[in-house]
Amino acid sequence: MVTFCVLVSPLPYAIRKKLFSFLSESAIVAKIAYALKISFIFVAILFADALQRMFRVTAESDMAKTGKQGVQDVRTDTNFAARKFYAQRNTYLTGFCLFLSLVLTRTFYIMLDLIHTQEEYAKLKKTGNGVVTADSNKEVAELKKKLAAYEAKERDFDTLKKQASQQSAEYDRLATKYNEITGNVSNKRVD
Repeated sequence: MVTFCVLVSPLPYAIRKKLFSFLSESAIVAKIAYALKISFIFVAILFADALQRMFRVTAESDMAKTGKQGVQDVRTDTNFAARKFYAQRNTYLTGFCLFLSLVLTRTFYIMLDLIHTQEEYAKLKKTGNGVVTADSNKEVAELKKKLAAYEAKERDFDTLKKQASQQSAEYDRLATKYNEITGNVSNKRVD
């Protein structure tokens, strides 16, 4: 929880950047993180065991309460209550430990992304301050001219294709009509 508080504390940008760059690039921290991942695997196994034990103790307690025993012993009830409490405690502790590990990991990567985004923003702010310069205006004008010329060529090409298909259809019609008038029948038609 202390680590989480340090990660989300409102530190100055320079300190936060140094801290997170150290945490993300240090070989020692990487080895510690690897060891923690292995320990969280063991905590996950303990969580599964605690969960299973909690269900088993709860079932035993319910069976003892619904049993056909006429008189319940106070010590037995206390024993079942204590075992149930310990099983639930262990389940909650290991579950919260696993949940906190997920929260810490995600928070660390969110903060790392925030720092990288702030760096990119600072670079963009230095390069042009978001203001369009004269050079970029010239480039935009040139690109618009090229786009207009390309669109005009595309229109001309589409018109040419349309005219060619119309002329081909008219030629086929006239050739068929000519063959009918002269009596020449040919099966050599090209489609």
